Amino acid sequence: MRRRWLAAVAVSMAGLLTLTACGGGDDKAAGDGKSGQKKVEVFSWWTGPGEADGLKAMREIFEKDNSGFTFYDAAVAGGSGDQARALLASKLQANQPPDTFQGHAGAELQGYIKAGKLEPLNFLYDELKLKDVLPQELIDQISVQGQVYSVPVNIHRSNILWFNPSVLKEAGVSAAPATIDEFIADLDKVKKTGKIPLSIGSQWTAVHLLESVLLGSLGTDAYNQLWTANADWSGANVTKALENFKTILSYAGTPQEDWQPAAKQVADGAAAFNIMGDWAYGYFHNPAPGGLGKTSKTDFDWAASPGTDGTFMWLSDSFTLPKGAPNRDGAVAWLKVAASKEGQDAFNPKKGSIPARKDADKSLYQDYLAWDLEQWSNDKLAGSIQHGVVANDAWRAAINDAVGLFQQDHDVAKFQQALAAAAKNSGQ
Repeated sequence: MRRRWLAAVAVSMAGLLTLTACGGGDDKAAGDGKSGQKKVEVFSWWTGPGEADGLKAMREIFEKDNSGFTFYDAAVAGGSGDQARALLASKLQANQPPDTFQGHAGAELQGYIKAGKLEPLNFLYDELKLKDVLPQELIDQISVQGQVYSVPVNIHRSNILWFNPSVLKEAGVSAAPATIDEFIADLDKVKKTGKIPLSIGSQWTAVHLLESVLLGSLGTDAYNQLWTANADWSGANVTKALENFKTILSYAGTPQEDWQPAAKQVADGAAAFNIMGDWAYGYFHNPAPGGLGKTSKTDFDWAASPGTDGTFMWLSDSFTLPKGAPNRDGAVAWLKVAASKEGQDAFNPKKGSIPARKDADKSLYQDYLAWDLEQWSNDKLAGSIQHGVVANDAWRAAINDAVGLFQQDHDVAKFQQALAAAAKNSGQ
């Protein structure tokens, strides 16, 4: 069943970090000093293979259609957007917003809304008739009291098990595991071959793994219940899920720097499994230099993460109009591209995601993406933890901290207590 998670929380303002945006320094001005074009600072965390390709495709449309503006790439790398959001918080606190910034639909984005940092976009939705072409449950996630605050450019699925068919065959595994128990048994079989059973990246990828293990262990309704006022994080069912998480983590290889090198271990045949969002498809599939140029069903394959078949754990990337944007007209021009059928159909096949719009050209979405479109239409929904749907920034940060400590001490009871405390103090 389609669910709406209501979250009302002020965005957590982090201290200023010494991070450098990939698109240049702090030289954004009204014009570029040469052509008289006005710069439009687009703030995101799309810097890696696949995601950078998708951003480039939208940028080309923007610059073709808006000769008076120059795209300024203010992307910040690292941590599934964690570093970007920390820097963004400091910029907003100092009243120095970019012209537009990326945010996840759901609790994360509603924090910015409640903090009064965003302009409503009802005028743009009316002009472009966006309510006719976007799913209502998605509009609900980016709205407060009837005001819409961002433009969603895609839908991602979090709960995907990526695997190498040859490595599984060598281990005597004939098909992707359908349950948590089957997954643990298959991890053990792979371990006996000397290959890495499960590849993993930096700490946020462990939180990403946790959300799939919780969903696969608890089931959809019990998982969704965790994000309500009546949640019971201290129950025996959660204890069992965390025990499963501990066992699964025990089969993980050496943590890689981020999700891409962890995914590459699967594509290269060094590891059997990796649980990651469907942006990994763009990385696997896209040709070099943006991607690995691998062949699906041969070099890599996919399934719903164990125990989650029939449930789409979702997230959505959206763009906003900050209050006080230095180049408001340029930001609106970018939002129109992000909202357009042309923009979404250029972006999503390269990014490894499906369009937020219901009228996109389905012929462009082949292979994994065709399967993903069908799943989105028919599956139950559950919201991602790490990617901003169910937990506000403060709650998500507390969960990240708890996972980091658990990776060191492996104490399930202490871990569960930390998660229960994070839920109690969440403010949602």
